[in-house]
Amino acid sequence: MTSDGQSTLRQLHSTLEAAGDLAYIWDLASDALEWHGATMTGFGGSHAAAIVTGKGFAERIHPEDRSLRESRLEASAARGDFFECEYRLSDESGATIWVQDHGRAELAADGSPQRLMGVLRLVTDRKLEQLRLERLANHDELTGHFNRTRLREVLNRAVSSSLRSGRPGAYLAIGIDKLGTVNDAFGYQIADEVIIEIGRRLDRQFRGGDVMGRVGGDRFGIVLSNCPPENLASLAEKILALIGQAQITTSAGPLYATVSIGGVCFPEQGMDGFDVMTRAETALAEAKRAGRDCFAAYRVAKAQQRQQRSDIALGEGVQRALKEDRLVFAYQPVVNSESGAVAYHECLLRMIAEDGSIVSAAAFVPVIEQLGFIRLLDRYVLERAVSEASQHPECALAFNISGLTATDHAWLRFLVSLLRDRPEVARQLVIEITETAALHDIQESARFVGTLRELGCRVALDDFGAGFTSFRYMQALDVDIVKIDGSFVRNLAENSDNQIFLRHLVGLADAFGLITVAECVESARDAAILRQEGVRFLQGYHFGRPTLEQPWHAVQKAVTPQAARRRSIAAS
Repeated sequence: MTSDGQSTLRQLHSTLEAAGDLAYIWDLASDALEWHGATMTGFGGSHAAAIVTGKGFAERIHPEDRSLRESRLEASAARGDFFECEYRLSDESGATIWVQDHGRAELAADGSPQRLMGVLRLVTDRKLEQLRLERLANHDELTGHFNRTRLREVLNRAVSSSLRSGRPGAYLAIGIDKLGTVNDAFGYQIADEVIIEIGRRLDRQFRGGDVMGRVGGDRFGIVLSNCPPENLASLAEKILALIGQAQITTSAGPLYATVSIGGVCFPEQGMDGFDVMTRAETALAEAKRAGRDCFAAYRVAKAQQRQQRSDIALGEGVQRALKEDRLVFAYQPVVNSESGAVAYHECLLRMIAEDGSIVSAAAFVPVIEQLGFIRLLDRYVLERAVSEASQHPECALAFNISGLTATDHAWLRFLVSLLRDRPEVARQLVIEITETAALHDIQESARFVGTLRELGCRVALDDFGAGFTSFRYMQALDVDIVKIDGSFVRNLAENSDNQIFLRHLVGLADAFGLITVAECVESARDAAILRQEGVRFLQGYHFGRPTLEQPWHAVQKAVTPQAARRRSIAAS
C-alpha cells in the first residue's frame, strides 16, 4: 500500500475511533473478517482481532437475535442495498451489549454477493432505556405486573372473546385492607413490601390463562378467562384465605394483612373493559363497607339483566346480518337550496331483519358501539359505499362513521388501499364525522381529515354546532362541508333563538369558505328561512324520505369537485 493509502487508512481508523464505531469487512467466500476502528473493548470485553471469521462473530450474537440478523443480511445480499438491524452480543464473560449494525453487500460481476461491509455502533444505553420505557408503559414498576392501562386492554380482548365464543369470564378487583395504616406506622417501604408479597401470593393462585395487574396503589385486578359465575365466590374465598391466614415477613417484622374483593362476570355484567372495571370497583367498595376481608359480587337489577341480554342478542343478530348481506343502504337526497335539484345522497344504514322488517340504524348502532363491533360495521359501510360509487359513476354518496373510527388508523389504511389509485371514485364520496368526535382529539382528527382530502374525498363535519366549535378548531380541521345539527333546524320557524344561533353558525362557516348543509328540514317554512340565511344545501323529510331504491336518475353533477382548495358544490 502506498504511503498515501496508509495515511488514508490511519485517518479512517482515527475517525472511527473518535466516533467509537467499529467497521468490518467480511469476505463471504473465505469467511475472513477484518476490523477497523474502535477496539472490541467497548463491544463486549474482547479485542477485534480475537474474532477473525464471520462464523466466530455469529457465535457471539444472542441466539434470539441471530435469525433477525441473518434475514436482513440475506435480503441485502440479494438486492445489493443497505441493511440495518440491532441485536445483542455476548463476550467471553457472558456480559451482554446492544449494537446497531449498518452496512451493505458488495456484489460480484455475476450479481452474487462477494463481501459485506458495515459499521457497528454501541447502543446499549439507548436500548436499555428504550426497553425500560416500554416496560414502564405496560407494567407497574414496583411489582412488575401489568399496569391499569395494559390490564384494561387485556380485559377488553377477554370481553370481546367472551361475546364471540359464549364462554363466560370474570374480573376481580382486589384491595389491600388498611394499607394506609401500615404506611403511617412503618413507612412506605414496608407498605411496598406488603404490596409485593401479596402480588406474589396472588400470582401463585391463578392459572396460566389468567392475567393480573396492579391497578392502583393498594389494588390489584385479575382477568379470569372461562370462569362460570357460580365459581366466582369460591375462588374469592380461596384468595381471602391465601392472604389472611399467613403472615407477611417484612423488614419491620412479621405483619398480617387482609384483602377485600369485588367481582364482575362478563359479558353479562359488562360490555367492555371500562364498564367491567368500574363495576368491580363498585363491588369492592361494597365489600369494604361490609367489614373488609370479604367478597362482594356486582349485582344488577333484573331489568338491567334483561336489557343486557337483549343487547347481546341484538349484537349477534347484526353479526348474522353482516354475514348474510342483510345490511343495506337507504338513500336520502341532499338538495340545492336555491334550485331544489338533488346534489348527492346520504347512505343511511338499515338492517333487514330475519322476518323481513326494516330496522333503522338508530336501533342497533348504539348497542354495536357498546359491544365493541362498530369498527367492523364502519368497514362494511366503507366497502359498500366504494362499491356503489365504482359501479355508478354518476352518483355521489355521503356516509357517516363513528367517533371511534374517526381516529382508527387501521380503518384509514383500509380506505387508502381502496382509493389510492382511484381518485375518480374518491371524488364521489363525502365522509361525515361528528363534531364532538372530531374535537375529542383535534390533532389526530386533523391528520385523519387531511388524509381523506388528499385522496380526493370530501369531508363533512356532522352535528355542527352541537360541540364547542371555535375559529381555532375550524382552522385545524380543514373540512369541506359542515352539517348544521338537526336540533337547531327542527321547527326553526317557531324558534327565534335557533334562528339567531343558525345565523351565527352560517357566518362561522362562511368565514372559512365552508359549504353548509342543514339536516332535518321538515317544512317549507323552515326551508325558506334556511335559504334566506344562506344555507347552501338542505336535507330532510320535506325533500324526501330515505329509500332502499337506488335513485341515481335524480343525481345531478352538482357535487363535481373544482380545482380550488375550497371546492364548492356547484348549483345544478
